Amino acid sequence: MLSIDKLDVQLLGLLGQDSRMSVAELANSLGVARNTVQSRMKRMETSGLLTGFRPNLDLAEVGIPIQAFVGLELEQGKLTAVGNRLVDLPEVIEIHATTGREDLLVRVATSTHAELQKLLEKIANLPGITHSTTTIALTSPLPYRIQPLLEHLTDDSGWGRSTALPRSHR
Repeated sequence: MLSIDKLDVQLLGLLGQDSRMSVAELANSLGVARNTVQSRMKRMETSGLLTGFRPNLDLAEVGIPIQAFVGLELEQGKLTAVGNRLVDLPEVIEIHATTGREDLLVRVATSTHAELQKLLEKIANLPGITHSTTTIALTSPLPYRIQPLLEHLTDDSGWGRSTALPRSHR
């Protein structure tokens, strides 16, 4: 497990705002040496905390305005097989294994409601699926974010790089 401190959180925040910032720009913004930024980024990448730099896309701008969440109930033992089939569908943009009534929560994106309906029929007909429910996203008042959580974990902590999170935060 990797421990993070406030400087790590600030660095991640800057990268979240603009992942194209150079190491020199990051160091200047944080008031630290370039080597500090480089070593922290390398540590976060090596540990698996920082897994890549992806653009945040507005799919509506490229003609894909409809996003939906599909909850799937599966036959016992079919999670991997169904997941492997879902990965082959280009409209599937996220898959999460879940607890509760549904076994998988799948996020999909399509250009039209007609395309969504065809996709839902295709998904429902996959072997191993017993039931599905669909919720269409109208807007995203709060898109994916992580910065406030990271800031909360390090507030008033005094944690350093070598100090693990307290058990209550694990």
